[in-house]
Amino acid sequence: MGLEKRLMDDMKEALKAGDKLRLETIRSLRAQIKNAQIAAGKELSEEELIQVLMSAAKKRKESIEQFKAVGREDRAEEESRELEIIESYLPKQMTAEEIQALVEQVITEVGASSPKDLGKVMGAIMPRVKGKADGKLVQQIVREKLNSL
Repeated sequence: MGLEKRLMDDMKEALKAGDKLRLETIRSLRAQIKNAQIAAGKELSEEELIQVLMSAAKKRKESIEQFKAVGREDRAEEESRELEIIESYLPKQMTAEEIQALVEQVITEVGASSPKDLGKVMGAIMPRVKGKADGKLVQQIVREKLNSL
């Protein structure tokens, strides 16, 4: 089942169940997808849809941090619940251990030997983890590995 169809079916379900948070979150996602389709001038592929959802998840994570910083735990909790809903539509995320193993593999593949090779390693690893890992986490692990060389 396509991601758009799944969102539509889940939206109908949330409407029937009276789940306002889920309904509003899915409506927001569908609006972002529609805007991306209009901007692209075409229907989006599954990979492009996942990118839109990844962007929405990233925004929620940033909002959670900001709300916690100003002591708005109630808003941070609501954003966390929205993030959980969004993540349920994303592919399973890689664990830190899986990322570390892949980073080590890529470092040997590209022949990286110092922190100066960060761009080379990131350029090789990001297409492999696209949609399956947070870019910040990947970059952090790559930096740590390169600094320990």
